[in-house]
Amino acid sequence: MRLLLDTHALLWWLDGDTKLSPTARAAIGNEAHPVWVSAATAWEIATKVRIGKLPEAVEVAARLPDILSEQVFTPLAISVEHARQAGLLEYAHRDPFDRMLIAQAQIEGMTLVSNETLFDSFNVQRLW
Repeated sequence: MRLLLDTHALLWWLDGDTKLSPTARAAIGNEAHPVWVSAATAWEIATKVRIGKLPEAVEVAARLPDILSEQVFTPLAISVEHARQAGLLEYAHRDPFDRMLIAQAQIEGMTLVSNETLFDSFNVQRLW
């Protein structure tokens, strides 16, 4: 199983937060499951730190490439195909970060690690 972490899943993993489900924690910690983190997640964290919505993630925003390397997580770039797919999604929720994660999970055949049940209606595998 190839995992793509939603932003909250990444932050809760890094913090050891109990809000991350035991199932998600076990999957992320299983070396047999490669883990990716989207460029959209980096963008979301940096944006929310800048505007004051994620003050607890200042260090993560500053050190994300190093943190991903330390965790043995692979960065996932945003391609033109990902952007096109995200823009075409029939999706009432306007969050561009969620739209990108859905598109990337669809195109790359990844399992999205997220507590967002709304994702279930978009033909993606979701683990929580």
